[in-house]
Amino acid sequence: MADEKKRGGEKVDEVLSKVRRIEISTRRIVDTMLSGQYHTRFKGQGMQFSDFREYYAGDDIRHIDWKVTARTQLAHIKKFEEERDLTVYLVVDVSGSREFGSVNKTKGEALAEVCALLAFAAVANNDRVGLILFSDQIERHIPPKKGRGHAMRLVTEILYHKSKGTGTNVKQALEYYAEVVKNTAVVFLASDFYDKDYEKALKRVGRKHDLIALRMRDVREKEVPPIGKIEMQDAETGSIFWVDTSSYAFQKQFKAEEARFEQQLATSFSQAEVDRLDLWTHEDYFAKVVGYFSKRKRR
Repeated sequence: MADEKKRGGEKVDEVLSKVRRIEISTRRIVDTMLSGQYHTRFKGQGMQFSDFREYYAGDDIRHIDWKVTARTQLAHIKKFEEERDLTVYLVVDVSGSREFGSVNKTKGEALAEVCALLAFAAVANNDRVGLILFSDQIERHIPPKKGRGHAMRLVTEILYHKSKGTGTNVKQALEYYAEVVKNTAVVFLASDFYDKDYEKALKRVGRKHDLIALRMRDVREKEVPPIGKIEMQDAETGSIFWVDTSSYAFQKQFKAEEARFEQQLATSFSQAEVDRLDLWTHEDYFAKVVGYFSKRKRR
């Protein structure tokens, strides 16, 4: 029976129900805050040729088409109109660390909801949306299409894709994106960025495409409460170890490493001139995304 089939441990009807709930939760934001607005936030659109018309005094002579003018014996210029269609790509990290979460949602679940908001905003404006899932390898590529059904499919893939890899390779993901996406697009790179040596690829993609980094974080990645000895597991390597969270040495080392990583990350994105939006699993990340769009409009 079709309804007995499962995906990611859930029945198909349960999966669809969850995706529909996400769509409903994002619909109001798309309709009231993002629909018809987000086009102006990006540099991907331009002007495209639409037709010819007769030249009138005051028209820009640079737009005269001399072939049509010679054929008709009347001066004609090219008409252009704003190119409204955008291609939006979601490049999403599905490594093992996405399963981490100390509140009511994992980083992966929260990031899937943010990606859903962006996907439904795109299709509401009749834009194409594509998806690349990556870990320490390219997991899945779904070429861009239009339509609500396509957006629902992308959200389902982000939520329920079973990754082959557990690590993170941002460089490979960016290089793959640059190889397969030839035309200028808006690309949201969604990851926690626990990786290194991807700066050159970041600059390369950022020069041609409108690249925005979405970083989903959990509060326990910033600070660990001093509650004594606990067992911890690295989500990407699977290694298990014990730490004394009440130890001064542990707290000092943890904070120093966290500060060092934050500085390195800030430098990487600043040098690449790429926007970065930090989101947290415990906060209203939808409001933060909308706030980013408003801030970008003012710039």
